[in-house]
Amino acid sequence: MKIPWQALSKTALVGVIQEFVLREGTEYGSKDTSLDTKVEQVIEQLKAEKAGIFYDSELGTTTLQSLET
Repeated sequence: MKIPWQALSKTALVGVIQEFVLREGTEYGSKDTSLDTKVEQVIEQLKAEKAGIFYDSELGTTTLQSLET
């Protein structure tokens, strides 16, 4: 089930994004990027509808997925 990012409080949104970024171990090239910067980048992707937040009720998990094809 897709969850509108606007439906989450700022605290919940940041928590979901931080958990995803830390779990996925995303790479940003040869320079280090702060966690805050990564969170802001994901928020921009959500706003641009390039990514979405999805909840799996069977597993009780939340994740982010690319919406670009």
